[in-house]
Amino acid sequence: MATNTVKHRDIKDQPGFGMMAVICLFVLYAPILILMIWSFNSGNLVTHWEGVSLQWYGVALQNEEFHNAAKNTLIISITATIVSTTLATMAAIGMTRVKAWRGMGTSFMVINLPLMVPEIITAVATLSFFALLAGKLGLNFGIGNIIIAHTVFCIPFAYMPIRARLEDMDLTLENAAADLYATPWNAFKRVTFPLMIPGILSGLALAFIVSFDDFTITQLIAGPGQTTLPLYIWNQIRRPMTPEINAISTILLLVSILFVSVSFLIARRRK
Repeated sequence: MATNTVKHRDIKDQPGFGMMAVICLFVLYAPILILMIWSFNSGNLVTHWEGVSLQWYGVALQNEEFHNAAKNTLIISITATIVSTTLATMAAIGMTRVKAWRGMGTSFMVINLPLMVPEIITAVATLSFFALLAGKLGLNFGIGNIIIAHTVFCIPFAYMPIRARLEDMDLTLENAAADLYATPWNAFKRVTFPLMIPGILSGLALAFIVSFDDFTITQLIAGPGQTTLPLYIWNQIRRPMTPEINAISTILLLVSILFVSVSFLIARRRK
């Protein structure tokens, strides 16, 4: 009896796929490339090229407002990254290295909710929450409000690489350690945790850059003196612009590329 076989074609083999991919990449990255090129303009205008120079990088690095924004950004990003990665690690262990428990699916959905909800909705909800705390209980954590908001928002970005790493690990590793009379803590410390490190580092890098680059949530929650680098760039484009803003944007972009590349390379090496 003849059987019908269905041939699955790779999407890359579809007519016009290559051209559409090139067009999409051009539309996405050409403006970024232009911004980086114009950061080396020696003139005072962002629309008139006068030669190649690094002077605007020097101006940016000597800008006191830039220093303050970078300091706030690092404080917020580092703290939120450490806390969110720690919570994500605990959640990943509790949902992969144990037997299924009631509510696990709901917990997974709640953890990943920030990925599904539009960021502006998260920002408005967070602002309302902190306004309620301030109005009813008189609680205002200052820059801590931004750290808390970033921590919650970064948890799923740290959680996914860690969970993926744990799912790749065979449960028999812990069972073998138990057979050798290792306590649960020793099995975790000497077997599970060392094997988790690539996933943790990948999640850490993603959480950091998500917090480092965040604009929407920070804009609504930040108070006076709590300007971060994305907010500083936003405020600068309302003034007469010079290539300094291009230089600052390029620095921010290079930091983002670095951490995203680190996360990608760690995940690729893990595989």
